[in-house]
Amino acid sequence: MKETHKSKHVLKEYFFVIIGAVLVGLAYNMFLLPSKLAAGGISGVSTILHEVYGVEPAYTQFLINIPLFIVGWITMGKDFSGKTLVGTFCVPFVIWLSTDIPITVTNPFLGSLYGGIVLGIGLGIVYKGNGSTGGTAAIAQIVKKFTGLSSGYSQLIVDGLVVAASLIVFNLELTLFALMCIYVSSKVIDFVQLRTSATKLILIITEEEEKVQSMIRDEIDRGLTKIRSVGGYSNQNKTMILCVTEQVEAIYLKKKLQQEIPTAFVVFINASEILGRGFTIDKYYGQQL
Repeated sequence: MKETHKSKHVLKEYFFVIIGAVLVGLAYNMFLLPSKLAAGGISGVSTILHEVYGVEPAYTQFLINIPLFIVGWITMGKDFSGKTLVGTFCVPFVIWLSTDIPITVTNPFLGSLYGGIVLGIGLGIVYKGNGSTGGTAAIAQIVKKFTGLSSGYSQLIVDGLVVAASLIVFNLELTLFALMCIYVSSKVIDFVQLRTSATKLILIITEEEEKVQSMIRDEIDRGLTKIRSVGGYSNQNKTMILCVTEQVEAIYLKKKLQQEIPTAFVVFINASEILGRGFTIDKYYGQQL
């Protein structure tokens, strides 16, 4: 059973890497290359070489990725390297397939904004699969491993160095737009990795714990945790109930609490990512409903 679960998890990660790599390739051909934005990484290097020598970006990225893949294989381990190999192949392949894509954006501002968003979504999905698209993305993951920085900031540092070098070929205005693109993509990467679902952590401080407990269990079918507490102002014994719900469930629970227990002190907190039963694994033991 554990082996089956592990296999499904690995397949899911490879699926993430492939989907993310497709988005990265499309972001390059639809936004970055037409807008002449060397937005960091090997894509930035390939944009520069295409502008100066007319070299096909797909070939450039594939050839440069080979030595960087070897570095990733040595430092990050075999499992990471397998997913990196898939990403390294997928991105140039998608760029090659979509070379003559009719939908492109040549405006540098729009290219940097929407290109950064699509690129960030793609890389974020790849990182969710614990993989890489090769190139400096692999280097960014190495930086993350040894420095403890987030994926987004690691990518920002590595790509910033490449963009700075693009001043030799492109003007300052395009370079600034490229910096804007990698800043947007770095923020989107972290957003995708940390905010994968609209979940709420709800803290309820009340003296009517049984009523609240019944409301949560019977009406929205969620688990909860109870913590004994003492009111700082009243010095009376109270119960703090912790519950994690989806957005729709949180709205329903808020209305019910306001109607039936208006004296309860309730705090709604955005939960970036939830791991555990009812979210990343089945809600019920031995059942899939």
